[in-house]
Amino acid sequence: MIKLQTEIEGKRAYFGAVRDIFHSMGCSFCSNFDYDQGKFDALLYRDGGESIYLRVPIYVLDGALDHTNALIEFGTPFVIKHVVNIGLDHDENSFVTATTGLEQFQSPLDKDGYIYDKSRWEKAGKEAIQQVYSSINGLLVS
Repeated sequence: MIKLQTEIEGKRAYFGAVRDIFHSMGCSFCSNFDYDQGKFDALLYRDGGESIYLRVPIYVLDGALDHTNALIEFGTPFVIKHVVNIGLDHDENSFVTATTGLEQFQSPLDKDGYIYDKSRWEKAGKEAIQQVYSSINGLLVS
């Protein structure tokens, strides 16, 4: 994981106002969220089972995250690498899983894989954050 020092950290906005801008810039709001925190993700790179993401955590200061008028604060953005198993699962539960469908997805091989060429991904993450920040700057609240 590479933490990014950017202007967006600590800034506040209304969730509904910035969600659409994040989405238009290729960032998706992660559906796995709590009502008091969540995150925006952007895919920076994918090759086979390796994916590098830019992740921007958000924290609710007032309201609930499923409402557009929730006041949020941006946390420290970071770049993270996920490595997933794109092959067949050959453990002892494979037959049971295949025949019953009880487990739809395999566990990732590495949720926080080692990132080679960190300066490249730090630069890419900062550039993406700067683009988003420039687009939402007029929507920030004090």
